[in-house]
Amino acid sequence: MGDQQLRSLYVLLGALIAGLLWMLVDAWRGYRVRSWLRHGDLAMAPQMSGWWGVVLDRARKLLRDRERNINAGEQRLKDFLSAIQASPNGVLMLDAQAQIEWCNQTAATHLGVHPERDVMQRVGNLLRDPIFTAYMAVENPVDPVVIAGHRHRMERPVLISVQRHRYGEGKQLLLTRDVTLLEQAEAMRRDFVANVSHEIRTPLTVMSGFVETLQTLPLTADEQKRYLALMAVQAVRMQGLVEDLLTLSRLEGSPVPNFLNTTPLMSLLKTCESEARGLSDVISQGAAAQIIQFEVNPLLGGASLMGEARELQSALSNLVSNAVRYTPAGGQIQVNVDQGIDGSLFIAVRDTGPGIAAEHLPRLTERFYRVDRSRSRESGGTGLGLAIVKHVMQRHGGSLSITSEVGQGSCFKLVFPSTRWCQPT
Repeated sequence: MGDQQLRSLYVLLGALIAGLLWMLVDAWRGYRVRSWLRHGDLAMAPQMSGWWGVVLDRARKLLRDRERNINAGEQRLKDFLSAIQASPNGVLMLDAQAQIEWCNQTAATHLGVHPERDVMQRVGNLLRDPIFTAYMAVENPVDPVVIAGHRHRMERPVLISVQRHRYGEGKQLLLTRDVTLLEQAEAMRRDFVANVSHEIRTPLTVMSGFVETLQTLPLTADEQKRYLALMAVQAVRMQGLVEDLLTLSRLEGSPVPNFLNTTPLMSLLKTCESEARGLSDVISQGAAAQIIQFEVNPLLGGASLMGEARELQSALSNLVSNAVRYTPAGGQIQVNVDQGIDGSLFIAVRDTGPGIAAEHLPRLTERFYRVDRSRSRESGGTGLGLAIVKHVMQRHGGSLSITSEVGQGSCFKLVFPSTRWCQPT
């Protein structure tokens, strides 16, 4: 073999060895890339040049994009769950077997389930309300159902509306909403309509009877005069009811009074005293006169109340007239005006009437609520006076407090905070 052939052999052998080394190095690089791809940690990506470097750059870019998409998706999911958690409505998700997959805290509070402990529990095993059980048995309910909430008590009802929707592969979504106030408002509306109808129907029936009597029977002049007087009483009663209804409507629909306006306290008291004495004379009809006293702290003689004069007059007149109506002949009505230790101004109306049992006190300011219906109608009350007083005081930033004891009389107190009255400068 010549030198030329030997050199060619060495070159070929060197090329083979170089190619083998390059293949080994390339295989090692591929192994490192594969190992890294298996874990996919961008922080541990190897640094390479050449073809594998291009592959690594592309892989890193794809991994970064995927990581950003995953993070963005996770963040959207967190935001969505946070929004559902913050919702005032409850959300409860059930799988195809009616097992709880997830619920927010509102639904947990409404239904009395635990958002973690009760996951994968059948909702029917946790809520045993027959109304709810029957609702879940309906294939495709249209309307929601109202059930008693977890904290429902007879003295403090909690009513929850539940609406069911199907989604996905047999899954269900329960939406819950606290409708206690709505149900109470609807009940109050029904009661209000029924009470108004009853209160107006009674005097109308009486008047219709008198009209028929006047039309069909030959009556003497004295008899006609007596019937007309009774009709006038019923007309006045209906007029008072309508006026009180209009007053309540105006209070609820009008803006808050402008407290830049001031009303002299003594002016309100003088008007109420005049009305009280006039009403007392009508009621007593020759019997022992009622003792009516108005006492004002001398330091408050020039004080003024901030707000709507007509509303304030209505509130105080209602309390004083109630005291006159329910205090027997010879009884005492006392109106005291003084200043509290916290700077408030209070007007207390005390009477020596029959008093009110403790169980009735929380409901006295409800519309048409009466302790004794027959006595209230005899005295000419509409059942709306204290409701008007309560609304007026709320609109003027004050409060109405009631204390009473059966057989000892009652005390109704209007309390105005220091920011709602002023002294002359």
